[in-house]
Amino acid sequence: MANKNVLEGLQIPEHIALILDGNGRWAKKRMMPRTYGHAQGSKNVEKICRAAYNMGVKYLTVYAFSTENWSRPDEEVETLMKLLNNYLKDCIKQTTKNNMRVRVIGDISRLDVKMQEKIKELEELSKKNTGLNFQVALNYGSRDEILRAIKRIVVDYNHKALTLNDIDEKLFDNYLDTKGIPDPDLMIRTSGEQRLSNYLLWQMAYTEFYFTDVLWPDFSEKDLEDAILYYNSKERRFGGVK
Repeated sequence: MANKNVLEGLQIPEHIALILDGNGRWAKKRMMPRTYGHAQGSKNVEKICRAAYNMGVKYLTVYAFSTENWSRPDEEVETLMKLLNNYLKDCIKQTTKNNMRVRVIGDISRLDVKMQEKIKELEELSKKNTGLNFQVALNYGSRDEILRAIKRIVVDYNHKALTLNDIDEKLFDNYLDTKGIPDPDLMIRTSGEQRLSNYLLWQMAYTEFYFTDVLWPDFSEKDLEDAILYYNSKERRFGGVK
């Protein structure tokens, strides 16, 4: 259990992005299949959402399934899809209770039609909630997101909905999946890997990165607290000089 007094008076990141890594290794250490690790990892998400909100975090984005994850073994992809489907069902039940707004970022067109319907239902049901803003990156890849944004800009340009002079960073932001969501202040990746893996590349231009060896199913409220303490040790200059 984290000590609430430790964070008192500190700067709490408005938006934290998470890469939930290490489920397979966690399972292997216990001589269990990778799918078991994914199941245990999914159970940890709600706990960390609650802890983050209680600490004062307003936005939390998790990397649930990337555009590259389709290349994994069929059994693992099928299990991940079942877990995500079940999570969406549970999220629909829990969103009102927890006053949490849920949005899915990524290209959902490749997902099962019923899953797409659940996503739309969840986003509509929770859009007026005022608690934690929770984003799930599902069939998400930052390069894919940027290309989709560019294509929409080209279409609008061809329809004379905008001019070349209109295109700047602010306009481009509005064509991304994260429209209306502030850029992450802190990115946390579990399991010791130190790369972004095609995650929020545009949005994390000035994000602070925190890498931990803790495997995602073991990542606790105390580990989240440690990441926020690390964040407070950094001086954020956004390319300027202080």
